[in-house]
Amino acid sequence: MVGAAYASVPLYRAFCQITGYGGTVRKAEVAPEKALDEILQIRFDTNVRGLPWDFTAEQTDQNVKIGATQVAMFKVTNHSDKPVTARAVFNVVPEQAAIYFRKLSCFCFSDQTVAAGATVELPVLYFVDPKYAQDFETKNGKSITLSYTFFPATDIKPAAGQKAAD
Repeated sequence: MVGAAYASVPLYRAFCQITGYGGTVRKAEVAPEKALDEILQIRFDTNVRGLPWDFTAEQTDQNVKIGATQVAMFKVTNHSDKPVTARAVFNVVPEQAAIYFRKLSCFCFSDQTVAAGATVELPVLYFVDPKYAQDFETKNGKSITLSYTFFPATDIKPAAGQKAAD
């Protein structure tokens, strides 16, 4: 029983990353070769919990072609007098779109340390898989919201057998 309990966390996380369940975004290695003519509105939501930071998206939304690679820029300002390390957790709404929202590069894949009084820009390189336009649950969707929340890195516990920076 104890072994099953420890194994369930990484297995559930893997399941969510593979299926997009619960709004979990999948990491991609390569972008599609061709973009569709269909346009989606991608909205960005930013939040901070328990940090002396301002965290904003440099754009509130982007209109993108399905399959086209895009860059979204975010800005973090540390109002503390010491460096602060945090990690962003994220999700996609509607949940059905999560399996098609793919990130090539994202600040959310690792801890971020921002120096005292510093402001940093954080990019996200992403695309929406062209299969989005064929899925009966998503093909009529016109917008997707990507939401990030930064937490102090010490508040986020890694899954059993993983390092904090995984």
